[in-house]
This record gives sequence, structure tokens and C-alpha cells, in this order.
Amino acid sequence: MAKQNKTLWQEFTKGIVKENPVLRLVLGTCATLAVSTAATNAIGMGLATTFVLVCSNAIISLLRNVIPDKVRIPSYITIIAGFVTIVQMFVQAYFPDLDSALGIYLPLIVVNCIILGRAEMFANKNRVLPSIVDGLGMGVGFTATLLLMGIIRELLGSGTVFGLPILSGFMDPIIIFILPPGGFFVFGLLIALANRLSGEGKAPEEIGCKGCPLAGSCSKLQEKEAAEK
Repeated sequence: MAKQNKTLWQEFTKGIVKENPVLRLVLGTCATLAVSTAATNAIGMGLATTFVLVCSNAIISLLRNVIPDKVRIPSYITIIAGFVTIVQMFVQAYFPDLDSALGIYLPLIVVNCIILGRAEMFANKNRVLPSIVDGLGMGVGFTATLLLMGIIRELLGSGTVFGLPILSGFMDPIIIFILPPGGFFVFGLLIALANRLSGEGKAPEEIGCKGCPLAGSCSKLQEKEAAEK
């Protein structure tokens, strides 16, 4: 039981820094850069994506032995689209301002590479509980990244955080931070920080293939390990 809990904890925490979907795997960058101009938008998008991640991972894991291999991708997209529709209708009904701010990027969660990637790489090969934990961890990592970017960009670009004036009378807003160039600048800094926290920055020969966050799905590494055996 303790070993299982440890494994689940590892599955959850890997998405926060070590395999952060945005900063380490560089997925979902379009939505990240587009909606992180304000902290409110960032947390709304992050929570919506987390909900879809967890629910779609659970359903795909349940049906992994039923879905024919030839149609698995269309099946994944159909399942994901169903949950995205639920989220979109909920946001439109109760948070119209957030729906207006997120715009097209809310329905585009359907084609977010993070969700489809976890479905194909994890939920399709594992039981329901680990798949839920994996989706939750990736969602938390995605939400944390969006929120951090949103706070930095809103603070420096507008002088506010969650709409509350912070830098009023202290310094003038630096407008470029709420524009695309500022988004890329903050994004690059956070990637460098994530690499530092995860132990990157060493020479490739010191890290080896097993240090890559995609090592689990690398066919070349699997072939190399099979040859060594």
C-alpha cells in the first residue's frame, strides 16, 4: 500500500516540475502565451484544462481495452470534445466575462497537445486511478505555469494582480509584457528556471537518454535497452 501511494505521488508530482507540460515538454504553448496576460484568465484556463485532463484520462483508461486501435485517436478527440463542451457551457452560464476573455482558446482545449498526449502516452496504457492522478498532476503543473506567467505579465504590464492595483504610484506599467514579445520573454525565463530546478543544464553525455522527460516513449532508448539485455 505504501509503495502504491509512493508511486501515485510520483505520478502526481512529475507534472509540476520534472515533466511540466509547458516548461519541460513545451506543449500547449499557444494557449499559454495567449491567455496569460492576466492572472484571472490564466487560472480560469488552467482549471478548465485540468478538469478535461482528469475526466478524459479516466474515461479513456476505462475504455482502453474496448476502443479499437485503428480509431483510438478519433475516439480520444470525441471523448475530450464532450468534456470541453461541458466546461464551455458551464463557463458561459456562470462566468460570461471569463468566457469572453478566453474566447476561442476555451473550445480549442479539444486540440490541446497536453490532453491528447496524456491520453495516448499514459491513459491508454494504465489503470484508472493512476491515469486520474497523472491528469491531475499535469493539470496542476499547467495551471501553476499559467498562473505564474499571468501574475508576472499582469503585474509588470498593467500594474495589477487579479485586477487589484499593486504598482500604482510606484512605477509605470511596462506595456510590452502584456504583448506577445513580453509573453515570450517571460516564457523563456520560466523555462530556464524549470530546467535549473529539474537538474538540466549539464552536458548531454552526463545526463544520458534516461534524463529526457520523454524517455518512457522513446523507441530508440527501448531498442538500446533491449539490445543490452
